[in-house]
Amino acid sequence: MATHYLKSFITGVISLFLTITITSAKPIGQVEHHFFHVEHQNLIAPNGKSFLIQGINLGNWLNPEGYMFLFNKTSCFRSIDEAFKEMVGPQFVNHFWQQFQDTYITRQDIHFIRETGMNTVRIPFHYKLFTYEDYMGANNPKRGFELLDKVIAWCHAEGLYVILDMHDAPGGQTGDNIDDSYGYPWLMVNTQEQQKYCAIWQKIALHYANNPTVLGYDLLNEPIAPYFPDLAMLNQQLEPLYKKVVASIRQVDKNHIVILGGAQWDGNFKVFNDSKFDNNMMYTCHRYGCDTVQNAIQDFLDFRAKVNLPLYMGETGENSDAWIGGFRRLLEQNHMGWTFWPYKKMQNTRCMVSIQKPRNWDEIIAFTEKDHSVFDQIRKNRPSQEVVKTALNELLDNIKFVHCSINKGYIEALGMNP
Repeated sequence: MATHYLKSFITGVISLFLTITITSAKPIGQVEHHFFHVEHQNLIAPNGKSFLIQGINLGNWLNPEGYMFLFNKTSCFRSIDEAFKEMVGPQFVNHFWQQFQDTYITRQDIHFIRETGMNTVRIPFHYKLFTYEDYMGANNPKRGFELLDKVIAWCHAEGLYVILDMHDAPGGQTGDNIDDSYGYPWLMVNTQEQQKYCAIWQKIALHYANNPTVLGYDLLNEPIAPYFPDLAMLNQQLEPLYKKVVASIRQVDKNHIVILGGAQWDGNFKVFNDSKFDNNMMYTCHRYGCDTVQNAIQDFLDFRAKVNLPLYMGETGENSDAWIGGFRRLLEQNHMGWTFWPYKKMQNTRCMVSIQKPRNWDEIIAFTEKDHSVFDQIRKNRPSQEVVKTALNELLDNIKFVHCSINKGYIEALGMNP
């Protein structure tokens, strides 16, 4: 009898286990709602409540920009890297960039951002971090994940969400310095670059498909600058490209929101005809230097109402504390989330924390301003290697959070607690 009862008990346990397993399994293609999703014009958090993005951009960390180093003519990563190598050689500079990546954003930075009250960080990155192409001292296709995984884990621990922003796409999506390109948005017209673009996003989406700390994927930063005579043709390529990359992402990740920016600095949304081609998509806009009045964002609000989808201000800022406060209040009054630009800057208070300029940095600036287009000019205008190396090493120390100064007025203008 005991044997009979034991067999019945074991059979019952197995049956219960199978029932739980089958009923808890997620059907293929079903969206998991412990991720962010969209409902009409609202962004819905994993807890089921409406969520207003309030955050900051980690600019210059994984996509160095010349003005962040106080350069004028030397504007994109390629030209910065070239100038540094002309002064002190590739070995030193490659090592510098590796340390720069490991030091610019640390756990202390992420903790501080959360302590101010913010809920989101937008992380601009260069596509080359996921390829064998040389970038910031390496050609390791896993480097992007090594860096992002670490920061995303810190964000998860702190209760911050992450928007991943491809700031520099294959071929260049903008055709200006901000995408480290060759002066034209070749991505829009080159199928090989488009295939690479889709493949990289698919690789990223596969890696983060089950990570709820990632809020969404900002697919293309500020595509198609307004300078080109064939602008109308280029604009027509944007929506089809978005459809291609979203299809690639959806093959591996149906959980995360895809975020689409308009043409001409994320400001022109007239380029969209099929505005709801995915069931979990939203839009992002950018605007700098406008008045802090309703009319400054009314075109975005009209588009949001037309498509009945969320739209948030992915970049704005670079202005006085008074302007920051006024524009931030305008956005919130219209239930528009935001990630201001940027978190850190050198010798500037229009950011959350400021980096002190290294001693003798002006000598580096002077070299970038002079002619170094031919070897004779490089040799003639190059500053002392010792001075440059010392300044670069000092910069690596100055960018650490513990050595940065907190800009109380800027943070308070964002409605946060410094």
